Amino acid sequence: MTFSESLARLRLLRTEGVGNQTWQRLMHHFGSAEAALASWARIAARGGVAEKPCEAEKAEREMEALHRLGGRFLFIGDADYPELLAESPDAPAGFALLGDPRLLRSRQVGMVGARNASAAGRRVAEEISEGLCRAGITITSGLARGIDAAAHQAAIRAGRTVAVIPGGLDRPYPLEHRALQQAIAEGGAVLAEAPLGTAPIARHFPKRNRIIAGLSLGVVVVEAAEKSGTLITARMALEANRAIYAVPGSPLDPRCRGSNNLLRQGAYLTETAADILDNLPEGPSNAPLFRPASRAVQALPPAPAANTRPPSELLDLIGANPVVVDEVLRRCHLSPAMLQASLADLELQGLVESLPGNRVVRRGL
Repeated sequence: MTFSESLARLRLLRTEGVGNQTWQRLMHHFGSAEAALASWARIAARGGVAEKPCEAEKAEREMEALHRLGGRFLFIGDADYPELLAESPDAPAGFALLGDPRLLRSRQVGMVGARNASAAGRRVAEEISEGLCRAGITITSGLARGIDAAAHQAAIRAGRTVAVIPGGLDRPYPLEHRALQQAIAEGGAVLAEAPLGTAPIARHFPKRNRIIAGLSLGVVVVEAAEKSGTLITARMALEANRAIYAVPGSPLDPRCRGSNNLLRQGAYLTETAADILDNLPEGPSNAPLFRPASRAVQALPPAPAANTRPPSELLDLIGANPVVVDEVLRRCHLSPAMLQASLADLELQGLVESLPGNRVVRRGL
């Protein structure tokens, strides 16, 4: 990819009103970020996005700052972008990375749990993490206090680990984990969806959690209260068709009620790494655990011809209730690439809206 296209992709990503779904539809429709920016006046006139895209100078400063940190950007469709994450609902269009991008394409297991974890919970997390690493599995977590930190630290000793953080790469959170983040970056990988300089705030944590779930073949829950961010990660993993593993805990400990409830709902009972390895999917070819690979942006198709128009019945298939794009594809007479291009055109006209989970809904009804 040329520098100008990489810069254009970052500008598109940082433009107000352009989320992950819109970014992908624009890329499908125009074939490149440079082409989308060249047509921005027409795009903005149709509403829903800023009148002007992110300034080139601002995006270039962010790229240079990340380069000074030793990092790089990965965009969906890049060769190094993790395939498994690309297949997950609402995959990030791009993110900043410190460390080895190849590690993101390795077999990963997410590990999450209580920040105020018990000594026993930390020990279990460490033992499971070490056991998985010895079996060649990469441990992925969120660099938080408690279970996350225990999992990362054990993985550094025994193998490899990936940290997904809620703020910018230059804003380690919590601050006492600055050295841990550096150690992970040197021997593994640290990634962040938020721009450099972004402080971690509450609304960033669910976004971080969905990336942990999307990168992982399965997610291990060690100590989770009934209402906690840990259970949000587990729910997101379920929505992405990932396996869920839960460590049983004392019924007297409120930190274990959420994880024990997961066991009641069918999560794999987990006491050792072997319990995970015995039930770990091999990879994205193991349907039906994973979504069809066609949902990932493997390559950017060329923009449709100017006189191409979606069939009139396409809008009739999209009502006031959200519908999965795959269902629309089954009922229309378009190829997947043409459907994506047609949906992009309808979205730019303000007639439909894309939603997380690869869904669309009619607007203005």
